[in-house]
Amino acid sequence: MDQNQLEALIRDVIAEVLGSRTEAVPADLVQDVGRAVTGSAGGTAAAADEIPDDQLVDITSHEVRQRILIANPMDVEMMNRMRQMTNARIGAGRCGPRENTVTMLTLRANHATARDSVFSEVDQGLLDELNLFSVQTRCTDKNIYLTRPDLGRRLNDEGRAAVEQKCKKHIQAQIYLSDGLSSKAVEANARDILPAILNGLESFGISSGTPFFVKYGRVGVEDEICELVAAEVVCVLLGERPGLSTAESMSAYLAYRATIGMPESRRTVVSNIHRDGINSVEAGAYVAEIIRAMLEQKVSGVELSL
Repeated sequence: MDQNQLEALIRDVIAEVLGSRTEAVPADLVQDVGRAVTGSAGGTAAAADEIPDDQLVDITSHEVRQRILIANPMDVEMMNRMRQMTNARIGAGRCGPRENTVTMLTLRANHATARDSVFSEVDQGLLDELNLFSVQTRCTDKNIYLTRPDLGRRLNDEGRAAVEQKCKKHIQAQIYLSDGLSSKAVEANARDILPAILNGLESFGISSGTPFFVKYGRVGVEDEICELVAAEVVCVLLGERPGLSTAESMSAYLAYRATIGMPESRRTVVSNIHRDGINSVEAGAYVAEIIRAMLEQKVSGVELSL
């Protein structure tokens, strides 16, 4: 992509965002966006493919989102303290009645990342690395998964047979992973959180079942799995619906002696497990402690005291 092609692309995107004609987009605005995208002080003077990789700037990155875009802020230290407590967009600024162009483009990029996370599949290499066999719900593809939540709450016949054949039975805790609404969440957290939970359970003397992966899974499929393996506690590590702040958020949903059709009030959840939220290893240790509490109290959900 040469300089003219890069400028034309930026101009088209700005025109679409602003709802204006392409030729009406000011040249200085194109240069400002070029600097934001490439990190180049010279705007779009250099072709994108001529910029070294270590100088390219990802506008969705944490570092870029930490930039204060308000002109002459009164209290920079206060804004920085707020940023340390949340990954929300703080100090985004405005350009007249609308957001800054960089902010609008970043929002669109984050939305694209979220959509990619929903529609992508978990890397089979990761499942092989973690030695997880895979089963599937009654959903046959992503479109069915998104439009028929009920089918994502039950395993298909092959999945039921695989769980019954390969999993340990009559154990205290059954842990498994599922893509849910974010494959990126599984890929970002599974390597750390799964061993942390299993090691924690072992240190407590709690027997755990055979971990595996459920494709196109909703939270409720854990009820059927709990019945199949006759576990006291079941826990699914599931990718949550991605937002515009992160597409890597995972949650752990736990239940004591889960049964098909039970009320949602019997579930306990640990949410916001990602690099800017609860650390994966820390979350894994906490989940193991929750499982121990469930086994001791023989309850879960709103009846559990933590």
